[in-house]
Order: sequence, then C-alpha cells, then structure tokens
Amino acid sequence: MIRSAKPAPAKKAVAKKVVIAGPPSFKRERALLKQGIWPVAGCDEAGRGPLAGPVVAAAVILDPKRIPKGLDDSKKLTEARREALFEEICATSSFAVAYASPARIDRDNILRASLWALARAVASLPEEPKHVFVDGRDKIETGAACEAVIGGDAQVLSIAAASIIAKVSRDRLMCRLAEECPGYGFEVHKGYGVPQHLKALNELGPSVHHRSLFAPVAAARIWRESIVAEAEIAAVQASLDLSA
Repeated sequence: MIRSAKPAPAKKAVAKKVVIAGPPSFKRERALLKQGIWPVAGCDEAGRGPLAGPVVAAAVILDPKRIPKGLDDSKKLTEARREALFEEICATSSFAVAYASPARIDRDNILRASLWALARAVASLPEEPKHVFVDGRDKIETGAACEAVIGGDAQVLSIAAASIIAKVSRDRLMCRLAEECPGYGFEVHKGYGVPQHLKALNELGPSVHHRSLFAPVAAARIWRESIVAEAEIAAVQASLDLSA
C-alpha cells in the first residue's frame, strides 16, 4: 500500500519591519532638478497623537545652493538644534505652515484633518511646486505631482526640513496655549497624553483646545460632568435640609 506524503504545513507569513536608515539626503530633489522639474517641495506634519492642540503641517522648498547643514528628522534632534535649524530654514528656503484645529479633527478625523493641513501648506507656498514629497503612506490633493514616502523625514531632505518647521511651530503654539489655559502643562508635554496631562484633565476637565472625540478627553469630560452633577444634587439636598 502506497501512502501519500502529508503536505508540509504552510509557513506563516512574517511581517518584515521596514528600517529607514538616515540621515536624509537631497538625492531625490537633485534628480528632479536635473530633469528640469523645479520647484520641489517636501511636506510633513506634527501633532497627530496629542490630546490637545492642532495638527500643524509645513511645506518647504529648499534652495539647492543654500541648504542648512545638519537637517534631519525633527524627532532625532534636540530642542536647541531644532530651533537653530528652524531659523536657518526660514532664512534660506520657501516655506508655509497650516493648522488643522481640534474642531476640524473632531469633525473629519485625525487622518483627514492632517492631509487637509498638508495640502493647505503646499497651496500656501510663495511659489507653486511642480513635484511634492509627502511623509507617510498617503498622497495629498495638489496640482503638482505628488509622491508619498514612508519614513520620508529620514530619507528626503526637504521633508526633514518640513518636519522641523512643523514641530517647532507647533511647540511654540502650545507654549502660547499654556498661557491661555494654565494648569494643563501644555508648555511641557505639548498636549500629549502623559500622566501629568491626564491628571489635569480629570481635575480641570477638557479645555476648548482639547480634541473632544479622543478617548481620554471624552472620558475626562464624562468624569467631570458626573462630579458636577453630584455636587449640584448635594447642594439641592443641603438647601432642602436647611429649609425643613
């Protein structure tokens, strides 16, 4: 009797982690420049994850003859280095910044609001680009050719420059909001959901600058409403007892 061999068990597909090596270069922009395609813009955003404040998007067209040295993904730079490079980029490049408010984020969701801000930043540039590099998986609506680059801030120099403009612009804005709404610590954590921020949310309730549909903010609002309701009930009961 001939027995058929059992089929080998199927191997499970293992997802490969994409590792982006830095630092970013001007290689892609230079290739387009050699083809006569210019201006070329890079764009990136800052602030998708925080519980408060806007998403800030930036678009940058670097001057090939005056590229600041040391450009890199903003997350890899110290605050002091980001600030210094921010000033250099502003002095040597064309750039624009756009903001998607918490209200827009609540209405459209964080992804759509971010893509809207990126497109708005590109449209606000002082010169219209012929090609746009955008960080991430998603292209944006623009009149130019658009290329999405995963890990773009670690690969494409103009995207890295945009990441610095977006990050510094947002950090400065959050420091101003901290003066307007003291107690939350915006100047420290820039709106991210760190323990200090979550504690303040429960104690103070959400501000007008919070993203009301983000889970921790919604939970804090319900918590505060329940405390206020209990206090009102207690006040009514106390008044009834006094009038009895």
